[in-house]
Parts: sequence; C-alpha cells; structure tokens
Amino acid sequence: MAPTVTGVTRTYYTLSALFVLSASLIWGVNTLFLLDAGLDIFWIMVVNATFSAGQIVFEVPTGVIADTIGRRASFLIGIASLIVATLGYVASSVFDWGLPGFILFSVLLGFGFTCQTGAVDAWMVDALDATGFSGSKDRVFARTGMFAGISMLIGTLGGGLLGQINLAIPYLVRTVLLVGVFVVTFVFMREIGFKPRALRFSRFGEESRDIFEAGIRHGWRHPVVRPLLFTSLMSGLLLWYLFYAAQPFALELLGQENLVWVAGAVTALFALSGIAGNMLVGKISKSRFGKRPARTLALASGGMAACATGLGIVGLVTSDGNVAAFVVLVVLLAGFGMLDGILRPVRQAYINENIPSAQRATVLSFDSFFGDIGAVVGQVGLGYAAQALSKAAAYAIGGAIYFISVPLYRRAGRASDRGAAAEPAAEPGDAVAAAEPAASGPAGG
Repeated sequence: MAPTVTGVTRTYYTLSALFVLSASLIWGVNTLFLLDAGLDIFWIMVVNATFSAGQIVFEVPTGVIADTIGRRASFLIGIASLIVATLGYVASSVFDWGLPGFILFSVLLGFGFTCQTGAVDAWMVDALDATGFSGSKDRVFARTGMFAGISMLIGTLGGGLLGQINLAIPYLVRTVLLVGVFVVTFVFMREIGFKPRALRFSRFGEESRDIFEAGIRHGWRHPVVRPLLFTSLMSGLLLWYLFYAAQPFALELLGQENLVWVAGAVTALFALSGIAGNMLVGKISKSRFGKRPARTLALASGGMAACATGLGIVGLVTSDGNVAAFVVLVVLLAGFGMLDGILRPVRQAYINENIPSAQRATVLSFDSFFGDIGAVVGQVGLGYAAQALSKAAAYAIGGAIYFISVPLYRRAGRASDRGAAAEPAAEPGDAVAAAEPAASGPAGG
C-alpha cells in the first residue's frame, strides 16, 4: 500500500504527542525530586549536565544507527533506554545510590534521547518527500508542536498532581507510557523514502567517521547551517537552566516551597504558551515575514533573551514571598514560551531546507550536538552562578548571553539570500557545483 501524506503526518503527530506526554510527566517535578533526594541546585545542574554530556558522546554514534539500520530502529532503541533509565532514577533515590546513580542514569537518558533526536524528524521529512508532498513543512512542524504542547500541558500538570502525592509516582507512570510508545512505534512506524542498510560492528568506527565528515560537510561548512549550529549552542546555554530552575525559583518568589502542584503548573505554562506560538506560525508563514524565516527567528530569539533577562531582574529587585513578582514571572515565562513556540517549527523547517536527504538525520544530530555542548556549559556555569550568587543572577547572565543568537540568525539569512540570488546564474545540472564555493566562503568568516 502506497504511503499517503495523511498517513505519514498522522503517524508523526501521534508518535510525537505520545513521546512528549510520557517524557513530560517528570519535567515539572524533576528538580524537586532531586532536591528531595538530597542534592542542592548546583549538583542538580551537574546531574542534568551529565545528561547533556551523554548526548554529546552519543549524537554521532546514534546518527550512524539512524542513517544505516533505520530511523525506526533508532527510535525503538532510544525508547527502551529511556524505560531503563527512568526506573534507574527511582532506584537511585529509593536505595540511596546518590550522585553516582543519578549521573549514571542521566547518561543513559542522554543516549536514549539522542536515538530520538533527528531520527523521527528525518523519518517524517523523507516520508513526506516520498509521497510527493510539496507543501510547507513548517506547518507540519508547527502542528506537531501544538500536539506536543498539548501533551506537555497534560503531562506536566499530571506530573505535578501525582508528585504532590509522591515525587516518585510520575517516574513510574512515565515508564508505563513509554512501553505504550514502544508498541505504537513498532506497529505503525515504517521506513518510507529511506532504504536501511546493514551495519556491521567491524565498520562502526568507519561509519562514525563518515557520518561525522558528512556532518562537517553539510553542516559546519554550509553557509546557512553553520550559524544555525551556533544558535543551537546558545539555546542549550540558556534553555535547560531556565526550564529546570523555573520551578524552585517560582516557589521561592511565591513563598510557598511545598506546593509541588504549582511547580507542575509553571512547567505546563511553557506548553500552553508554546501552543499559542505554534498557532501563530501559519499566519506568520503567509505574511511577508514568512518569506524571510531568518528575520522571524532573529526577532523571536531577541524577545526570548529579553524575557530571560527580565526574569533575572525581577528576582534581583524583589524579595521572596512577593506575589506581584510571581505574577510578573508568569507573564515573562509565558512570553518566552510563546516565542519559543514560534521559533522552533520555523527553525526546523529552515534547517531541513538546507540539508540533503541522505545526511538529514546526521546533520540534525550534529545540530543537537551543538545544543548538547551548550547545555553542559550552561547548566554547570549557570548552576554555579545560581549557587554562588542567586537563581535570578543566573537568569540575567543567561539571557544576556542568548542575545548572541540574533546576529547569528541574521547571518544565516544573509547567506541564504546570497544563495538564492546566485541560483538563477547557475547552469542546469550544476547546482551542486555552484554550491561548493559558497560553502567554503562566507561560513568560514
């Protein structure tokens, strides 16, 4: 039976929604869970950083898996790893394995998520291309963002309510849901538009080197993709700290540190505001900004940096137990989430437009690799700033650094404009050759 656009998108939406639902059950309570296990804010950020470090180590090897034996196989391996790692988190708390246990299973979590990053998006893009789909993929990304946002809203609120009973319950429920995601993936996800090939262990090193070189060639040396890689780095520097510090920071401002459900609600706010941003993508893509995605990305990232810096200022100029400050925090988090909901699908479509199919999963993993590096540096650095100075000071520092994303997106846009202007002058059949000088030119400056 020939694949259809509806069949591909329905599978993609379903898998994305179910995966985010299961994953997000612990997002609102993870920091509180680790605090309850005896870690302070700095060591919590170190544990989270080891998750990102695991992703750095495994991004290229899991890219080999996705681009050889298949995107479906990569996703299934990742889900199985997440099941084991989630149970390991609970065991580390119950059996007092402490910091070493959390670090070990955080690395395994990192491996599991790298099996998913790039692979599922690459599957969708190649499958749609195989059906002859010629529409705008940013709308597909935006719609899945909305479904994922709804799932995150349900997951974080549910996790907060379950965590109010016992902080371990969200982890156990997450495990059950991940089993369900594994079954749905196994039954409904089929390789379309991509032909898997055998991967022999003896060739794994060579395959890894080839994959890495492809990432360099089609990512680092590409004049449009290269600045986008650095925006991923900037995002990693800020986003992980902003997200995981938001729950205890909000409770401190409110002066009610035992209200676990409020932490879940604050996290759900990201989802709700993200959905609002996703809903705006369709209108933006039809506007004059839609023809200049880099401009949209620059404006959105600038707004996100301003919101993060504002969070820091609010914390620095107010005292704990200030309800007005908590309200301002809610508004700024909502603004950050909405802008992020606009930025993500536009950025996903933009970077996919500049990646060849055969290396799609590789370059997307390479992009995640930069985000992982930023996440390690950001969580350790901002976590230390939070411990030595204050959570508010760390927000202000992270927001200021994130402003660097604005000129990076503008640089990508200029490179894209130069490439578009050069296309009419190229001879038919010389598209690849015409691209080579550009790839070694502006990106190297």
